[in-house]
Amino acid sequence: MDAGQLGWFKRESKDAVSPNTSSISTDSPSVPSQSKTAISYLTQLDGVRFIAVALVLYDHWMAERNSIPLGPLGVTIFFVLSGFLITRILLSSKDKLAGRPDRLSFYLKTFYIRRTIRIFPLYYFSLFILFVYNVPPVREKLAWCVLYATNIYIAYYQEWMGVIDHFWSLAVEEQVYLIFPLLLFYVPRRHVPLTMWSLIVFSVIFRYFLYAQHYSWVVAYVFTPACLDSFGLGALLAYLWLYQKEWLHRLFRNSNGVVISLLVYILLVILSKTFEAPHNVVSEVWDRLAGSVLGFFLIGRAAVGFKGWMRWFLENPVSRYLGQISYGLYIFHNLVYNFYHTPPSHPTLRIWNKLATYVPAIDQFFVLKFFYFVVLTIIVASLSWFLLEKPINSLKDRFSY
Repeated sequence: MDAGQLGWFKRESKDAVSPNTSSISTDSPSVPSQSKTAISYLTQLDGVRFIAVALVLYDHWMAERNSIPLGPLGVTIFFVLSGFLITRILLSSKDKLAGRPDRLSFYLKTFYIRRTIRIFPLYYFSLFILFVYNVPPVREKLAWCVLYATNIYIAYYQEWMGVIDHFWSLAVEEQVYLIFPLLLFYVPRRHVPLTMWSLIVFSVIFRYFLYAQHYSWVVAYVFTPACLDSFGLGALLAYLWLYQKEWLHRLFRNSNGVVISLLVYILLVILSKTFEAPHNVVSEVWDRLAGSVLGFFLIGRAAVGFKGWMRWFLENPVSRYLGQISYGLYIFHNLVYNFYHTPPSHPTLRIWNKLATYVPAIDQFFVLKFFYFVVLTIIVASLSWFLLEKPINSLKDRFSY
């Protein structure tokens, strides 16, 4: 999840005009319309990344105690965020390059080089380590992993992939990156909203088709066409940010949209629990749309700028740092622990069990175990950020406009 992006899960550090550009005040009657403001760095989005990755980690580590679909919601927020960030970049780039005879090639080259620099090193480094240590199923499914096709494997064979289960969302993002640049380049600006609404409607109908035809819920969960409503809503938000300042201000001048969409999402989760089957029409068809709408309002409000306690939460150094390293947190958290597939012989569990022999009381508090996994994951992700991601990410400076 900058999803990358989580969009997700990926951090657009170089897109900042100034490191102090954190938000646009909703106290102002208008939102700045210059293109340089449109691609400015938005501080509160680091906090949103932290929220999204925290939901995923809690879901995967505390599955025994948690029945709320927090992990899917976290991934969905990453997808919406990714749709917002890449659309904002692509449409701005298209505008800046207007009139250049080589604008398509330059537009695509710059986008893909910058995405490759940000995403590929950590992803392929993690695959390399898993391959060397023969952690299943990486060697057996190496081609699927290398080609960013793990979501296709999961959808086709309807089986998960153990320690690399979560790579499906990274595969979805990469597949969207193949579609969106050309789509946004060739679609006239005035038709972008209609195009994105079409993607949203198509995605919901596609999920309903899969449900009605009794496909496994896994297909509707990981297959890229079934995820496009999230990216479409993110793209609509980017369009509002770039070209519809008045509508942007109306929608996000307060937090009403966040509160209402959160309540709707909670009601849908409650409704889904009333069905006898855990996977039903609500969870398979409507859950992602509701989560995407929540992500739309959360990200939009954060981009414009929350006030009060929410501003403090999103902008405090801890939230921002964890948001900055969210890509590494997402990549490594399943390697540290996952309730569904981590065996008792796994090093992290062996260390915990050893600690429990000296202090038996700690094994009685699941919160302590949760924070043990948190600390380990933050350490690994921090090493990844400072030793690998950040130095390589600085190379993006050479490929900016």
